Amino acid sequence: MAFVVTENCIKCKYTDCVEVCPVDCFHEGPNMLVIDPDECIDCTLCETECPVNAIYAEDDVPENQIEFIQINAELAGKWPVLSEKKPAPEDADEWKDQPGKRQLLER
Repeated sequence: MAFVVTENCIKCKYTDCVEVCPVDCFHEGPNMLVIDPDECIDCTLCETECPVNAIYAEDDVPENQIEFIQINAELAGKWPVLSEKKPAPEDADEWKDQPGKRQLLER
């Protein structure tokens, strides 16, 4: 079972999760992070580190976020690995906890 980054990460892209990850399973896109399910070792460290509660165990992904399981798998194969914490976007706090960001995902 891998962990999955969901909609709350879109336009927030805090990287606290990357800093605690013992493997290089995070990939960075233009406005979101994803987890490579083949690299994730299910350590649970990232889940509690996420300041916007965007990371879930695959079996616990909310029903309205299920599509992010496939989105993570697909985009992890396209986006570069991120292995160090970076500053969040300047407007990240404005997007924190905003619903309905799915259409804003930049691929």
